[in-house]
Amino acid sequence: MNQRVDIVEVGPRDGLQNDAAELSIAEKVEFIHRLDEAGVRRMEAGSFVSPRAVPKMADSAEVFRQINRGVSQSRIALALNEKGVRRAIDACADEINFVLVAGEGFGQRNQKMSPQETADMLAHCAPLAHDANIPLSATISVAFGDPYDGDVDVAVVANLAARAQRAGVAEVGLGDTIGVATPWQVRDVFERVRLEAPDVFLRAHFHDTRGAALANVYAAVEAGVNIIDASCGGIGGCPFAPAATGNVATEDVVFMLERAGFDTGIDLDKMIETAKWLETILGHKVSSSLARAGRFP
Repeated sequence: MNQRVDIVEVGPRDGLQNDAAELSIAEKVEFIHRLDEAGVRRMEAGSFVSPRAVPKMADSAEVFRQINRGVSQSRIALALNEKGVRRAIDACADEINFVLVAGEGFGQRNQKMSPQETADMLAHCAPLAHDANIPLSATISVAFGDPYDGDVDVAVVANLAARAQRAGVAEVGLGDTIGVATPWQVRDVFERVRLEAPDVFLRAHFHDTRGAALANVYAAVEAGVNIIDASCGGIGGCPFAPAATGNVATEDVVFMLERAGFDTGIDLDKMIETAKWLETILGHKVSSSLARAGRFP
């Protein structure tokens, strides 16, 4: 098997935004460059959101200014609204990832918007990215469950994906923000989204809060998804989702996929090395299995 599965590294953004450690700009830049050396080609390097709401990302503009740029690398900036999109454009982001939300309760706390209002905001902001010739993707957060409202209607998720497609978004990610998805749900939701938004690439974003993230990655790949978000060391979480722990660990995903014969383009040894370096910078152990157990053979 030589099928390619691309990894979008989210450690420098989703990983760091909820960690207790206070990293300097220089440490964030070094983290990004270490990930580059491990073969990462697409990476969330920061976000342009309210510094009061997410203070760990307040220095994203300076991080974007200092990081190395390469023709084979895409530095992704996350945004929630017009101000964020304009700041991402000013920072010369290679790609903008816009956040939609599938749950009312989470949406009001995270963005102060309903699901449909986030789609309206995307439709309003998309021309800015298109005019700047910056690729635009979208992630639908809490696509598998809302921490405040419980189960999320798959019809809402599919409708948001369809609206993103109409706004000219090339790629839509489904986010299990609080780690409640099951492999069977993953299969069903991606199949429904594909029916409603057949012209976008699909991406999966799983948190390992309840230990099912790797199983959900498997289910997504089996459902035909070949773009997976992951975070070095398994760090991360959402400030607006109670008890939402880290993302699925990049090195764990790479190990599983490559043992099955998939190509990820990631140097597993260097990724494990980066996860161990990250422990020294953060001042605590990371959650990934490979950082603890090492690779095999």
